[in-house]
Amino acid sequence: MWSRLTYTLRETWASFQRNITLTVAAIITAAVSLLIFGLTLLIQEGFDNLLSRWEGGVEMIVFVQAQATEEQRSVIEEALAAQEGSIIASWSYCDVACSLEDAQRLFAGDPATLELLTETNIPTQYRVVPTEGTDVLTLRALREAYQDGLPNVLSVTLAEDQLDLISRLQGFVGLYTTGLWISLMFAATLLIWNTIRTAMFARRREIEVMKLVGATDWFIRVPFMLEGLVQGIIGGATACGALWFINNRWTAGVAEFPENSGFAALVVSDGYLNWVMLGIIAFGALVGMIGSGIAASRFLDV
Repeated sequence: MWSRLTYTLRETWASFQRNITLTVAAIITAAVSLLIFGLTLLIQEGFDNLLSRWEGGVEMIVFVQAQATEEQRSVIEEALAAQEGSIIASWSYCDVACSLEDAQRLFAGDPATLELLTETNIPTQYRVVPTEGTDVLTLRALREAYQDGLPNVLSVTLAEDQLDLISRLQGFVGLYTTGLWISLMFAATLLIWNTIRTAMFARRREIEVMKLVGATDWFIRVPFMLEGLVQGIIGGATACGALWFINNRWTAGVAEFPENSGFAALVVSDGYLNWVMLGIIAFGALVGMIGSGIAASRFLDV
């Protein structure tokens, strides 16, 4: 068992050395495509953070001053209930815990602001879903009425055209970055496939001898498949390093933007980044296995 393992590793390393140019090209192509794949996931998560508070048809948010009592909030709830069926289809209250969770997403790139927000000073909010057909002018009038006429209302925010703009931008970025990383990943698979084919052709005499002495097809295939697997893993690890660096620089840069720019929500949490990096390495290994496995099976009879 140990002798087979050492043979496999030795042959894999020898194959790396024989095809160093093709190997490096395959790793670089895989790394670039996996990096774009990772960036696509991070960008989509950032847009999801921006859109999270507008999910479920919410088009207006009424922010309530921190520590407002239930009795004080009942005045706001009565005003919302009075508009139900005509302008408002439904509304829901987001308490302190819900508002803190919302802030974690929206201010992921602004840790200084997050540190200032506590259970005692964070505004709570009412999320309002308008009835179908309610126009923007009506919502603007309702916003002015709530801001000027209701006590303990801190501010009122409308989705208006921002929601549609963010959704369109998310779809545009997602479509083209996805197409780009798929194209590059296909190119990386072809390069790995070509690397293994070249390696098998260079060792065709040795493979013939191994078959004559009784070596099975799988015994011959494994070193070549392992080579593709390693290429994919190295490409994935390289992409993870670049992705971490880019995300780190983006997070540091966003912290210097104006507080009301809205870009803080485009920063993703470290937990999500870690899952993306694990997925990149696994995906790279899978692509390497597929490319090398097809080549090893296709060109075994050399």
